[in-house]
Amino acid sequence: MSAQPVSLKSLIPAVFLPVLVFETGMGALAPVLALSGRALGAGVGTAGLVLALLGVGQILGDVPAGALAARLGDRKAMLVASGVTAVTLSGCALARNVWQLALAVTVTGASNAVIMLARQSYLTEAVPPQLRARALSTLGGMSRVGAFVGPFLGAAVLTGGRPVHDIYWLALVCTAVTVVVLLTVPDVAEPATGGGKKPVPVRAVLRDHRKVFLTLGLAVLLVGSVRATRQTVLPLWAEHLGQSPSSTSVVFGIAGLIDTLTFYPSGQVMDRAGRLWIAVPSMLVLGGAQAALPLTHTLTELTVVAMLIGFGNGIGSGILMTLGADVAPPETRSQFLGVWRLCADSGSAGGPLVVSAAASLGSLAAGISVMGAVGIAAAGALLRWVPRYSAFATTGARRASTAVVGVRPRPHGPGAPRDAPHETSRDAPGP
Repeated sequence: MSAQPVSLKSLIPAVFLPVLVFETGMGALAPVLALSGRALGAGVGTAGLVLALLGVGQILGDVPAGALAARLGDRKAMLVASGVTAVTLSGCALARNVWQLALAVTVTGASNAVIMLARQSYLTEAVPPQLRARALSTLGGMSRVGAFVGPFLGAAVLTGGRPVHDIYWLALVCTAVTVVVLLTVPDVAEPATGGGKKPVPVRAVLRDHRKVFLTLGLAVLLVGSVRATRQTVLPLWAEHLGQSPSSTSVVFGIAGLIDTLTFYPSGQVMDRAGRLWIAVPSMLVLGGAQAALPLTHTLTELTVVAMLIGFGNGIGSGILMTLGADVAPPETRSQFLGVWRLCADSGSAGGPLVVSAAASLGSLAAGISVMGAVGIAAAGALLRWVPRYSAFATTGARRASTAVVGVRPRPHGPGAPRDAPHETSRDAPGP
């Protein structure tokens, strides 16, 4: 690693900017994917499936993304993913039937998984532990900003009655800009190389760290399910209350704005006080707010609860990536993080399905309440398992892990040592 100190400001051009540009393009796609399917003759159900395939592709790409980053390196993996995305976006724009569009959307989701995992893996290695949570919460914040800004750019492109597929050309431009940034802006530090070691198979990572995935990984799955559900329950409950689409959009936008504005303070708290001081409150607020949603009856009540949902999700920005960085073994970091993201993304896919199933059975309120309870369960699971695996969980855990002079905490899995020789004093976690 470079001797130059790494700061958040130094990470902006090489790390945060390409992710922001890329995710802005992806954010522009989300509102029009179903409309693209409809324009190609798909029914309502099939058009909804086209939108869902973006998330399905991300799930399918998580584990291969880790293997690709381990083999090629983070930056090269991003370049490969950007090249594939350019092809798939062109395929989306030129699709002549819904199945061509569906295939292209699925591969686009897989490419997105590579982009995010590669930057997460790089930050895990290159950023000092005392800055890790702020760096990763900012990385998560870039995705939020892109998802917030992208639809507005897309709306501007489509003004004047332009065809829906023009959005794909906008996303392609964002992808091209991402490639230019990656090729012209060097990373601020070089992560450690594998020293020519043979890549470790993902199945070996699963075997060696199965205890982490079966405990903390379960908590991650619960967190992912509650987070994803918020995007489903708000519009569905607003419709149940008889609110107009325009009012629903305003409520959704307000929640999204609060979500976007709170990502950086959460990183500061995690770095200074510990991960649990954000992880547990985030889930308690998010779960409690979702459980309270069926109790709302007016637009004002709906807006207040939506703001709480946005706040609960926003303060948890980067928490899953940070916990993954804390426990990832250095020798198989990328592969481990690929499986870690699979846990989170699987939860993201499963949560909305629970609500949809409950709604189809005639009780939307019950489905929302169940996911609120899942949020409380996620807080309990994090409280139970985070201290066991992360020396950064709380300031108390941090002091305990550094009690032995000359020894610092390191990520580990079952059977791995809890401590490694101290390299330099600047590598020790901050207070």
